[in-house]
Amino acid sequence: MTTPITEIVRDLLAASRAAYGEDPRALKTIDELDARLEKPLRLAVAGMVKAGKSTLLNAMLGEQIAPTDTGECTRVVTWYRYSPTPTITMHPRVGAPRRMPIRRDRGRLVLDLNGLVAEQVEWIDVGWPLQSLKSVILIDTPGIASLSEDTSARAARFLTPDDAPPAADAVVYLLRHLHGSDIKFLRAFQDTAAGAAQTVCAVGVLSRSDEVGSGRIDSLLSARKVAQRYQFDQELASLTLGVIPVAGLLAEGARTLRESEYIAFRELAGLDRADRERLLVSADRFVRESSITGLSVTVRRDLLARFGIFGVRMAVTVIRGGARNSTELAAELIQQSGLLEIQAFVSEQLLSREATLKARGIVLQLERLLQEHPPHDPSPLRAGIERFTLAAHTLRELSVLSEARARRLPLGEDDAAEAERIVGAEGTAAHLRLGAASTADLDTLRDAVREKLAHWRTRVESPAASTETRAVCRVVIRSLEAIASELGAGRPLRPGPTDVDAPGGPGHGAGEDAAQQREDHEPRLRRDHRLKLLSARPERHPFG
Repeated sequence: MTTPITEIVRDLLAASRAAYGEDPRALKTIDELDARLEKPLRLAVAGMVKAGKSTLLNAMLGEQIAPTDTGECTRVVTWYRYSPTPTITMHPRVGAPRRMPIRRDRGRLVLDLNGLVAEQVEWIDVGWPLQSLKSVILIDTPGIASLSEDTSARAARFLTPDDAPPAADAVVYLLRHLHGSDIKFLRAFQDTAAGAAQTVCAVGVLSRSDEVGSGRIDSLLSARKVAQRYQFDQELASLTLGVIPVAGLLAEGARTLRESEYIAFRELAGLDRADRERLLVSADRFVRESSITGLSVTVRRDLLARFGIFGVRMAVTVIRGGARNSTELAAELIQQSGLLEIQAFVSEQLLSREATLKARGIVLQLERLLQEHPPHDPSPLRAGIERFTLAAHTLRELSVLSEARARRLPLGEDDAAEAERIVGAEGTAAHLRLGAASTADLDTLRDAVREKLAHWRTRVESPAASTETRAVCRVVIRSLEAIASELGAGRPLRPGPTDVDAPGGPGHGAGEDAAQQREDHEPRLRRDHRLKLLSARPERHPFG
């Protein structure tokens, strides 16, 4: 069996350590990359100023630990990772790291820079005892295109550095209205993160979706249409794996719903219809002095701040529809917010490719080290990097998806749609790739993969097929061979095509075995387990 991708990178790091011998600078970099390989995927949450990044991050975590105000801390890159006990460490640009006090204000974690301003702080590290952070490191970033040039520069320096691969493995990018700055950032991240491979490792989120319809109950339906239009935008399509609408404020409020808030919503739901509609006609009217309800202005202002007028209207509607307690209300609001959809999408499209996305960042860093500071004998490193390139079929799949979104695949309409699905456009689970029902049994899936292998082998061997068409077909065939191996459908009865692609094309590395495509098999199994938990415990897992 071919060595899994993680083992290939471990071998490469060992070879790098041997090649650099006693060089302390290089060995420090290699040790850091070795530690990175063993840690979870680094997922950055990015977007323009006031896009709702911290709010969405809190919703993902189910706890209010990311600051959402306009204070200094929102202008600093902040990492959220698992720790058995709460810890907050500030890393100033000058001087040693400092431990920060852990303090809450009305349920929210307060990050105090202790007299420093954002320009003096490189990053903040928050360790928190949340099980969900065991599987992913979330990184909150300053807004791009900020009026503060320093704030924008700080975000760019972290996410799209000019002289190094980014520290993040993938990005959840929040959009409010499609702006030139959004396209500019996503293109820069693709170029920086993917290098020549031009893979896609970003997911778009149409944030604050409740504002699309001015807070009406049907706002998310309108937002879904906008998200779909963005998803097929010629420039944006090649830079993201999809665009999902999410009402972040509603999601955050629902994930952290308090019993007192449920009681307040229940009182609003019990009002006479005419009174209720008069009170909820606008945000301004909702917080005015009124004899319609016994809820104080302060309570109503708190509800508005926590849920927005859309969230208040939705909560009242859900209670009137039969939600009998705070647990049922929270579950339905989470469902309505779009949070579960983005959780499942990130799980299917990014966490399922965790091993390769992490490995890619490590290999890019080693390539930079090799270029800037070559050892006496660089040949073992170059050989290891080439071995990784040949084995990382997932990157070729992402490259095909990028090509499909940018300018259609060189195939007929039906074959192009099937090729995208097989390489993972709708998810990496076998039934999704094969276009089968989630309830399909093993024999049905095996028959489907054999049928599709026969079809695509015929396509690749057609004398009329162009070089570009054959390159795409070979990627599809290797994806199908990986599925066949996963399902136990048997090895191919005859060898696959042996055409050689031009370096860097989607079929680069034509000679690798099908088992090389299984580098993300173990993360996929973990993901399937997480998805089973998703509907039962939506309040606990950020991505299923």
